[in-house]
Amino acid sequence: MSMKLRSAGPSPFGRKVRIAAAALGLAGDITVENTDTMDEDDSIRRQNPLGKIPALILDDGRVLYDSLVIVEYLDAITGGGRLLPADLDARMEALRLAALADGVMDAAILISYESRYRPDQDPYEPWVAHQRGKIERGLAALEAEPPAIDPLTVAPISLACALGYLDFRKQVDWRQGNPGLIQWLDDFAAAVPAFNETAA
Repeated sequence: MSMKLRSAGPSPFGRKVRIAAAALGLAGDITVENTDTMDEDDSIRRQNPLGKIPALILDDGRVLYDSLVIVEYLDAITGGGRLLPADLDARMEALRLAALADGVMDAAILISYESRYRPDQDPYEPWVAHQRGKIERGLAALEAEPPAIDPLTVAPISLACALGYLDFRKQVDWRQGNPGLIQWLDDFAAAVPAFNETAA
């Protein structure tokens, strides 16, 4: 089996796929190919019509996106029920918390884009504040109810990637207001070596 992951080093969603692949024993089956989503000549626009990463190219040429779809596929081809539990209640809980963490990542990315793609203008503060509010409320909810690290599911992987991205880009100072998540992330990094191995 040989797969290609179109991604970019800082992408928290690409990192989520890489950690999932490592957890499932598939890291050696996936080659990561750097992607520039702003380059009109980059083949990502043909592989994913939205031009977004991550995208997983299978050995038969099919392309899967987005990150949750990719994680579900990787989980399924390794027997299923690991990163996305087979039990319905456990599965819905993992997906719910993963969606919350993914929403934090989405808001953080939008804050980064506000200055990156409008360098000639000051960031529009009401928009930035709106995104920061999503991050702060999301993290407060996750601080109150952090996902279990063992057994490992898509939920803690997503949260770890969200916190790692906030540490990298510093859209908010999450460590100031979420001391419980600091210890949680330390515990995750100790339990899941791929977290540090996939740091940008």
